[in-house]
Amino acid sequence: MQKEGRERPVVYFDGVCNLCDRSVRFIIRNDKKQQFLFAPLQSNAGTLVLNNLGFNTKNEPNSVILEYKGKYYFRSGAALNILNLLGGFWSMAYIFIIVPPFIRDIVYNIISKNRYKWYGKSEACMVPTPELKARFLV
Repeated sequence: MQKEGRERPVVYFDGVCNLCDRSVRFIIRNDKKQQFLFAPLQSNAGTLVLNNLGFNTKNEPNSVILEYKGKYYFRSGAALNILNLLGGFWSMAYIFIIVPPFIRDIVYNIISKNRYKWYGKSEACMVPTPELKARFLV
């Protein structure tokens, strides 16, 4: 993976999930510092991270993964840290970090298991616009 991916927050997401696609677009729209990098879990960069973390790539992706300052965050922890890094109004959601992860992740897991049924699934990963291409790892 590129060195810059380790210095900036990287969001690894399910590239064929419509909800995940909308979430990435939300982050891009609200990322005033343009700090976030992105990689579909189906990409080479995503597969490398899954393998390094010991995930079975056939069962994944079932979680968003945030890599930031050498640490990995999963599920609701990733979502809350992403909102916190966005700053402003969105960082107020970080208060929910006090809720134990096993409780927070109950809601996350319900949404994750039903995301294709509720939001649909694409045949291929999103293709970033030329302006955003530099923010996507491959």
